[in-house]
Amino acid sequence: SVRYALEPKLDGLSLEVVYRDGVFVRASTRGDGERGEGVTENVRTIRSVPLRLRGTSHVVPRVLSVRGEAVMRVEDFLALNARLTRRGQPPFANPRNAAAGSIRQLDSRVTAERRLQIFFYDILHIEGGPPLMDDERVLEALAGWGLVACPHARTGETVDTVFAYHRDMHRRREKLGYEIDGVVVKLNDLAGRTRLRATGRHPR
Repeated sequence: SVRYALEPKLDGLSLEVVYRDGVFVRASTRGDGERGEGVTENVRTIRSVPLRLRGTSHVVPRVLSVRGEAVMRVEDFLALNARLTRRGQPPFANPRNAAAGSIRQLDSRVTAERRLQIFFYDILHIEGGPPLMDDERVLEALAGWGLVACPHARTGETVDTVFAYHRDMHRRREKLGYEIDGVVVKLNDLAGRTRLRATGRHPR
């Protein structure tokens, strides 16, 4: 039977973060799908991005490239806009723009003072790590290395489960604390995903 991986579609800025021998080395935005902006020094200041991976429950890979979404919680967005307004600076239109603007700052100290969170949800490339056959194992490995995994991720085996998950996330949307713009439904089996391939930006 087909098993689906289900997660909220976080409304933030997509990032790639790379580790070598467990040490953070660089970060970049998705950009146009082919080439992104280097934002290493700014991402280095975000507390949810470990500078060194843990190796307690999973072997730390020689090379690990992971995908994550940088978001700003709604309460932090409102507090930031209040500070900007007091200073006579233009406020951000929404939390996504605030997160993207904070990541792209020229001064990493400004990024550091803005409360950003990165949730990790995918492995783009891995060398020398444990065998990972499905999305559940990916999320477990990410958490084991100290990378905050995508919240509220679930799996389901029927289309009814998918619709029930969508309804549940819609009901909880206002209380999540961060913005989402839908849900993501993927094959849980990674080999199946590979066979389906992907578009320029998303899995099929």
